[in-house]
Amino acid sequence: MTEDDRIDAVLNEVGPRLRRVRRDRGVTLAELSAATGISVSTLSRLESGQRKPSLELLLPLARAHQVPLDELVGAPATGDPRVKAKPIVRHGRTMFPLTRQPGGLQAYKVIQEETQGEPDPRVHEGYEWLYVLSGKLRLVLGEHDVVLAAGEAAEFDTRVPHWFGPTADGPVEFLSLFGPQGERMHVRARPKKSG
Repeated sequence: MTEDDRIDAVLNEVGPRLRRVRRDRGVTLAELSAATGISVSTLSRLESGQRKPSLELLLPLARAHQVPLDELVGAPATGDPRVKAKPIVRHGRTMFPLTRQPGGLQAYKVIQEETQGEPDPRVHEGYEWLYVLSGKLRLVLGEHDVVLAAGEAAEFDTRVPHWFGPTADGPVEFLSLFGPQGERMHVRARPKKSG
């Protein structure tokens, strides 16, 4: 089999794969069109194999389905599963991305040396899970003000005003999983002791 034949074979499988992913997610062509800006007729022709897939069409589809592009085209595994993303330093926090794919659940290992002033709770769409690896993490969530120690976790809807950071005891290292609301983990947090 020549390289051209291999490429044609991969491209011929993209349409049925796109249809399968869309149907598995219970999405209509009209809903997918609204989410991607790609016309219903173009989506239909892609799925039936009457139109060849292009990067301009596949990228918004991967984003809408929240799957890696490799999954849509059936690319072979690269053999190296390690995540090699660069750390992000923001507001005194160093965040190490632990996931590669865009959209969906995102995981980070976070190290924060010291608190940056008083808590300033914020809200945004999504759901978050925190797990403390070392140190102590203060979590202000609505009317709650708790301290999580190593081995403890918390989960919350990010539409509730929230803020988290290290206590005055020193740096904290924790895992943060952020994603759309969906399945929720059952975890606990000890209330902050008064006095």
